[in-house]
Amino acid sequence: MLISQKMNDAINAQIGREFGASLQYVAITAHFEVQSLPRLAKHFSRQATEERDHAMRFIKYLIDAGAAVVIPSVAAPKSTFATAEEAVKLSLDWEQEVTRQIHAILELALKENDHTTQQFLQWFVEEQLEEVSSMDKLLSVIRRAGENGLLFVEAYLAREKTEGDETE
Repeated sequence: MLISQKMNDAINAQIGREFGASLQYVAITAHFEVQSLPRLAKHFSRQATEERDHAMRFIKYLIDAGAAVVIPSVAAPKSTFATAEEAVKLSLDWEQEVTRQIHAILELALKENDHTTQQFLQWFVEEQLEEVSSMDKLLSVIRRAGENGLLFVEAYLAREKTEGDETE
C-alpha cells in the first residue's frame, strides 16, 4: 500500500462526504424541479454528478494506491427548503466545509511526507476554490433577486451557461 492506514481512513471518510454532497444536491435538484425552476434544477443536477465524480476519483486513487475502499454510510439529505436562498446557502456552507476537509487531508499528507497524495489532492484544492466561488456568486444573485425574482435567476443561469459552454 502506497499510503498509510490513517490516510486510507481519511480518504474513505471523504468518499462518504462526497457521496453525501451528491445526494444533497439531488434533493436540491428535486426542490427546484417542484418549484418549476428548471435552470436551478439543472445547475444542482450537474453539481450532484460532479460530487459523485469526486467520490469516484477518490475511489480510483485508493485502488491505484493499493489501499482498501470502504464506503461509509451516508446520512439522508435535507429535502425541504423554505426558500431558494436557504437551499443555496446550505450548498455554499457544504462547499466551504468540504474545502476544510480537503485541506485537513492535505495537512495529513504533508505531515506524513506523502508526496503522492499531496499531488493527487492539488486538483481538489483548485476544484474547491471554483466550487466555493461559484456557489457564493449564485447565492449573491439569489439574494439580489429575492424569492419573487427567481425567474431573473433562471435567466442569469441560462446566460451564464450559454456564455460559458457552447454545447448547451
